[in-house]
Amino acid sequence: MTLLLLDVGSTFTKAALVDDGGGLLARSAVPTTAGPGRDVLEGVVGVCRALASATHAPVPDPLDLAQRERVLACSSAGGGLRLAVVGYERAVTAEAGHRVGLSAGARVVHVAAGPLTAADVARLRAARPDVVLLVGGTDGGNAEVLVHNARRLARSRVGAPVVVAGNVEARDEVAAELATTGRRVTLTDNVLPRIGVVHPGPARRAIREVFLRHVIGGKGLSPGPRFPQLVRAATPDAVLAGVEVLADVLGEDVMVVDVGGATTDVYSVLTPQGEDASLRKHVVETLWHARTVEGDLGMRWGAPGVLGAAGVEGLLDEGTDPVLSAWVRRAHAEPGLLPGGPAQEALDLRLARLAATVAARRHGRPGSPGEAPRPLADVRLLVGSGGVLRHSDPAASAAVLHAVLEDHGGGWRPPARARALVDTAYLLFAAGLLADQHPRAARAVVTQLLQDVSR
Repeated sequence: MTLLLLDVGSTFTKAALVDDGGGLLARSAVPTTAGPGRDVLEGVVGVCRALASATHAPVPDPLDLAQRERVLACSSAGGGLRLAVVGYERAVTAEAGHRVGLSAGARVVHVAAGPLTAADVARLRAARPDVVLLVGGTDGGNAEVLVHNARRLARSRVGAPVVVAGNVEARDEVAAELATTGRRVTLTDNVLPRIGVVHPGPARRAIREVFLRHVIGGKGLSPGPRFPQLVRAATPDAVLAGVEVLADVLGEDVMVVDVGGATTDVYSVLTPQGEDASLRKHVVETLWHARTVEGDLGMRWGAPGVLGAAGVEGLLDEGTDPVLSAWVRRAHAEPGLLPGGPAQEALDLRLARLAATVAARRHGRPGSPGEAPRPLADVRLLVGSGGVLRHSDPAASAAVLHAVLEDHGGGWRPPARARALVDTAYLLFAAGLLADQHPRAARAVVTQLLQDVSR
């Protein structure tokens, strides 16, 4: 039996065909067919045709309901999942919700803390979230702010569905407040059941289900229910699951830097060691399986943000390199731009190096004053992903990753003894999609990835 794995991105739709043991049979990519008057399923059909021409194995039809169990898809088309977090206080429950949101494959576009005011609601609405994560209080603790914020949301013009992951003893009252105006509500366990303990799993799953049920179908990517029925996860959620499989196969701490057109995402899967294994030193516990997304760092849409951030970080004197600045302006204006020769390739790689370094710093730094940096020093494998790394000369791509490993001035502790590899086949998303239902195949895909990059 063959399995079809799809990632419908904002720019490209990628596909991999594997057998039920995880053996890679073929892979392909075509431009995503999104935009006014377009149907994203056109690109899905197109990438399947490309796969069929590359192999003699049967390719499942993603539009055939009878074959749906053989098709696993994720998507970040339409901008991915925009999440807003509303919490009790910024240093505790709001921060816990923020961390859970990032690890759930969401781009956190707004964080509010404390009792919502009219101005707070206006700012929340302006952020245009796809989902609101409402948190607040430990179990049995303060419930007043959580109930107040539910009441405010119920009467606001924020139409996004709400995931409630706060004080369980106030859950019924919160649900009743939101029900008064017919809000779409999902109730789940508290992300912070007691001080120092972050419980991300149930909230992650609830956010994923809301994304699939309410968000995918509401982005105008495809008429009818077929595309929402096809998608199993947000792409970053699938990639994080793939990184978890990779870390499990290796038995080592792993970090991934994915440099995209609009954002640069960083993933880390760590094993607590020493006192971290038994002590909870921070009010909001470190998430050992974590993802951060930097919405201002990218190779095309996010390119101007790279120059600004690199200037703030002391990596670049902004405005002093007119050639790089001109390339950034062009890349931002032409998102489909490809380098036209060695000089432009060098500019793209320089931009990637800055984006990767700044994103790694932000991922590794303390979440708030008084906390320790994320414990990344024991990471043994740094994996690079993103088109700029996959399609560049291997030595040039390696130089981007080594710049991250050699960054000792950014307020974080980079991995001390890590090797660097590039996911040239783009297989981490595939391993993540397989992880729940086909764990043996997921491990085989990761093994293939490691074999490819070690050649």
